[in-house]
Amino acid sequence: MIKELQQQVEQKIASIQWIQEPKGLYDPIDYVLSLGGKRIRPVLTLLACKLFSGDEKPALSAALAIEVFHNFTLLHDDVMDRADTRRGKPTVHKKWNDNTAILSGDAMLIKAYQLLQKVSSDKLPQLLQLFSQTAIEVCEGQQYDVDFENSLDVTLAQYVEMIRLKTAVLLAAALKMGALIGGATEQDADALYSYGINLGLAFQLRDDYLDSFGDAAVFGKKIGGDICCNKKTFLMITALQLAGEEDKKDLLRWMRCNDVSCFEQKVEAVLSIYKKLQIDTRCEEAIHNYFTKSVESLNNIQLSENKKDILVKFANDLMGRNS
Repeated sequence: MIKELQQQVEQKIASIQWIQEPKGLYDPIDYVLSLGGKRIRPVLTLLACKLFSGDEKPALSAALAIEVFHNFTLLHDDVMDRADTRRGKPTVHKKWNDNTAILSGDAMLIKAYQLLQKVSSDKLPQLLQLFSQTAIEVCEGQQYDVDFENSLDVTLAQYVEMIRLKTAVLLAAALKMGALIGGATEQDADALYSYGINLGLAFQLRDDYLDSFGDAAVFGKKIGGDICCNKKTFLMITALQLAGEEDKKDLLRWMRCNDVSCFEQKVEAVLSIYKKLQIDTRCEEAIHNYFTKSVESLNNIQLSENKKDILVKFANDLMGRNS
């Protein structure tokens, strides 16, 4: 079912006529959407609608709105992070320039709302409220992420709140929007939102874990990127909290080292401290806890066990779990 929904999303995105005048505004939009990806969020919107109504088609415009919005955030994030590549291709600000990336991103945000306006009129007010609340929360999460770059006293609670806002709320909103379009009760839609929030948190923590302890060939990125950039991830925050005087001193010394020539040594040293403090195990436990909360949220939804199993399988597949 998931692959079929992915194909529908791809076909719909490909059918949108982005190429229009002025091309300097719309070409970058067509470009970034053509880069592909797993289309996780729009697929969840379609899936939720189908589970409650038996038909995903009423949620297609909302699913596209979610995907266009998501890619808009990536366009602006890449400018803020000075990222050179996205999905193996040059980012918009590298292929064009910063001004183009900002303006095309702005247009994508507006286009997302225009797509959302195509949903059934009786559902539109509720969906607009949810979509707008989610949009502002994503911005809040991004600001927290920026603020954390220059802070050494970020707590785990603050970090979890940041990734909830920056990552998890859009995943959860995608599900809730689909459920509401499919006729779910507010209680069921909220339970599905909780499933999405906790799955999003588990997914981001897994990304943190893999950046330090994953296989580069499987992960798709060089191991230790977060360490080199001094990102305040679950791992670094936990290490700073648990480290003794000497280990903490070493961690802070390596965080002050921004010489590219010492990055390999920096990653090796920080990973050594992580392993000594069993940070990998602690992160795996946190991932498991959020994943468990996610699946348990399904107990509160009035769906057949077969339909719940589809959501459990999706969560397992997303997290790379075998069962």
